[in-house]
Amino acid sequence: MTTHWPDLATLELLLLVDDHGSIGRAAGDFGISQASASRRLNTLERTLGVPLLERSTTGTRLTPQGAVVIDWVRATLEAASDLMTGVTALRRQRAATLGVAASMTVAEYLVPGWLTAFRRARPDVEVGLDVANSEAVGEMVGSRRIDIGFIESPSIADGLAHRQVATDEMRLVVAPGHPWARRRFVSTTEIAATPLVVREPGSGTRTALEDVIGPAQMADPLLELPSNAAVKVAVESGAAPAVLSALAVADAVHEGRLVTPPTDLVVTRALQAVWSAERRLSPPAASLLRIAEAMGEAATQPV
Repeated sequence: MTTHWPDLATLELLLLVDDHGSIGRAAGDFGISQASASRRLNTLERTLGVPLLERSTTGTRLTPQGAVVIDWVRATLEAASDLMTGVTALRRQRAATLGVAASMTVAEYLVPGWLTAFRRARPDVEVGLDVANSEAVGEMVGSRRIDIGFIESPSIADGLAHRQVATDEMRLVVAPGHPWARRRFVSTTEIAATPLVVREPGSGTRTALEDVIGPAQMADPLLELPSNAAVKVAVESGAAPAVLSALAVADAVHEGRLVTPPTDLVVTRALQAVWSAERRLSPPAASLLRIAEAMGEAATQPV
């Protein structure tokens, strides 16, 4: 079996050579030089591993192997044409749309898998995705700008229906060179008294930490940053510790770029689907919710 798919355009060129009996005339119809056409056809023969053409001063004709291959070439190009025709029709028929919004952590680490599964289940639905912090997602759902949202915040705004789709644990992380990286234990009291790198107000990550420690008990942040990625970069540079979703730090911890010191700080939060309480979920939104429920808990189980 060949390890490389032949180029469809070169297959079209081979058909023209068969029709004209000449590489030069086929190249003219194809809009390329004869030398370029010859290179393409030579590459096709090497890819397939069989000689396709007999070249002579009087013209070019198919080899016995080429005469067999040419019928398969026609069938392949017809199938490719059917594929593109069908896809074009699907695009035109996509009258249904689904507006989705997700908070940063959910959007980065969970939503891509959910939408892949949704696309397999509902190829007729076009999905639009907005990414914002939990507070902004709630506002979009409340104003009905989107059909369904996914947030990390434990606080659900009035007028929103909600359902838990997963449970997320948060981790204290520091750079390998930070003094806490060598500690046997870091207490919650010590974490609260230390200026941290934190997410911006309104993010589910920030809210979950403040709900456990209490905002009045926490030292003023060293840095406030708008994304998990930015927080991780700051922590890796040695700026200060942070408390982030286990989903967000898993790769960095595995690669040794971040360290998770032992601590008695426990921050567990529910990841929630939210939608307007004043209307029922549309069938596409309900389908996505079922997928999120089925896949969410498995993806966030501690390892």
